[in-house]
Amino acid sequence: MFHRKDSAKFRVLDSNGKPVANTKVHINQINHEFLFGCGAFESLPYTHGQAVHNGTGAPLPTGPDGKQYTEEELIKEHDRLEDRMNKWLGLFNYGTLPFYWGGYEPEEGSPHTDQLMAAAKFLKSKGVTVKGHPLCWHTGCVPWLMEYDNETILKKQLERIHRDVGNFKGVIDMWDVINEVVIMPVYDKYDNAITRICKEYGRVGLVKKVFDAAQETNPDGIFLINDFNLSEKYEQLITDCLDAGAPIKTIGLQSHQHQGVWSLEKTEEILSRFEHFGLPIHFTENTIVAGPLVAPEITDLQDAHYNDDDSTPELEQKQAENLEKMYRNLFENHPLVTAITNWDFGDGAWLNAPSGVIRKDGSLKPSYNALHHLIKEEWHTELDAETDANGFITIEGYKGKYELSSNAGKKATFELSKGGDIQLI
Repeated sequence: MFHRKDSAKFRVLDSNGKPVANTKVHINQINHEFLFGCGAFESLPYTHGQAVHNGTGAPLPTGPDGKQYTEEELIKEHDRLEDRMNKWLGLFNYGTLPFYWGGYEPEEGSPHTDQLMAAAKFLKSKGVTVKGHPLCWHTGCVPWLMEYDNETILKKQLERIHRDVGNFKGVIDMWDVINEVVIMPVYDKYDNAITRICKEYGRVGLVKKVFDAAQETNPDGIFLINDFNLSEKYEQLITDCLDAGAPIKTIGLQSHQHQGVWSLEKTEEILSRFEHFGLPIHFTENTIVAGPLVAPEITDLQDAHYNDDDSTPELEQKQAENLEKMYRNLFENHPLVTAITNWDFGDGAWLNAPSGVIRKDGSLKPSYNALHHLIKEEWHTELDAETDANGFITIEGYKGKYELSSNAGKKATFELSKGGDIQLI
């Protein structure tokens, strides 16, 4: 796993710039360079509830079930959400926030910027890298776009990208720019504005326009193309888009495994078709379910649904074993894979599936414990060492952010990433 580790020679200096010589130091990793991610949707009700709890925000008139809540119930809900959020932060360093246009801006000109900004800033304050998902997608698109002709639809789509990438710059600098383009122009479940413009301008034409808009707004941003269709069609689409000059920075691969856990052979076959681009690869939406498999005749997972009692202890244990195998392979054997996002944090989210790492009641599942062991124990660096007479120390460990503390009272943070000599002031 040399590709996940690095070594560097550091010089520890005191506040006057003098070497901290022959001194014992403790070094502890506090974050990974690798992005261990999850859908961070619960940060939205948590940050809203936090504001209500602290008296800095107004409660919503009803909850998601339409029920009117008392102040006592809101406080109780706050405690539950805080417990879930603490468990989320205890495992992940990378979160995906929902920017589905239909939910984000149901009324034209009134996006829910404040709610998303509060959640994004909270996550960032905890050392979490935040990604927005998605900027352009045919599913969940806003109905009011259908009132316009295709030229205006495209104009408003690009304006949306400029607005949101610009508003969140510095807080969210990573975006799924366009989602599921392979099916986009032939999507026929219902008419929508984005399929209309994809038909007119073509897949490559639309991808180029939306990526250019994102790149213009945040030249230092990381912009992903993302798809569930991992066939040669997606590979060819990426080739064509790159040839057209689309500034794709990272390739997103969805890995929803509701109809069967991927074998090692399938995983390697898929990766072999995308690693040759030499771009970072994110497993953007990963689900391994502690429940029965979805029937093979269901071609669109949106049509699937799980029952509340589909999970069993045996299936939960199997889920944990399969997640561990997948994470081990991707982290240890594939240097271009730089992120894995477990799509559901808690059971009962998308499709009501038991695909989370905690149960509906908030208790930890074997899958949470398995990932925690890998991320926080096995792939974690913590050590004691001693500086030499000139204050130098050589450190080897997993790439990421570290804290250093010494018996002399010295405290500092540093990044272990590209090697070389670094001075800690």
